[in-house]
Amino acid sequence: MLDRDGFRPNVGIILLNQRSQVFWGKRIRTHSWQFPQGGIDRGENPEQAMFRELHEEVGLHPHHVQVLARTRDWLRYEVPDRYIRRDARGHYKGQKQIWFLLQLVGHDWDLNLRATDHPEFDAWRWNDYWVPLDVVVEFKRGVYEMALNELSRYVPRSEARADQRPRFLRGGPRREAAGQGPGSLDSADIDLPPGASFDPDPQRDLRDLPELKS
Repeated sequence: MLDRDGFRPNVGIILLNQRSQVFWGKRIRTHSWQFPQGGIDRGENPEQAMFRELHEEVGLHPHHVQVLARTRDWLRYEVPDRYIRRDARGHYKGQKQIWFLLQLVGHDWDLNLRATDHPEFDAWRWNDYWVPLDVVVEFKRGVYEMALNELSRYVPRSEARADQRPRFLRGGPRREAAGQGPGSLDSADIDLPPGASFDPDPQRDLRDLPELKS
């Protein structure tokens, strides 16, 4: 479903934990990371689409979250031709999105990347609020910046330090081994939800991003 300008209506989700860190998902079988997002189906309003995508992509239900805010207007980005299927070129231009800011009121273990038989992500992590601007694929960066800026006023104040570990890393602070810097991770420290794995470097390679379904 495209509008007359070739943009597909879409919702984006910024999910916060209790430390005001944001959920960051790794697209399945790639090294590209992004926020949950997905298309608005015919007959849906943006909030209905958001709750559907929230369950399909990360396994959460409405009672697991509190809606804090949403963007006032559509935010648009164009998808470069090399990421668009050949049969869609010429009439598909990109996405127009309404972004929602959600507070997780459930637990990390409520997250389930395999809630459906067509998962979007195969790993996830919590990141500081502004980190996605440094690592998101370039053509989405402007929309991410606009969404994060507009919704930042609704983010609860957090006492968390920038160097605190994500909550799904257990075992507390680790000693730094010789030759390793702060924040070095070991797979033994990781406690992930169903269907997840952990890739400690979301910046490795964004060049092989597939054509985006959502």
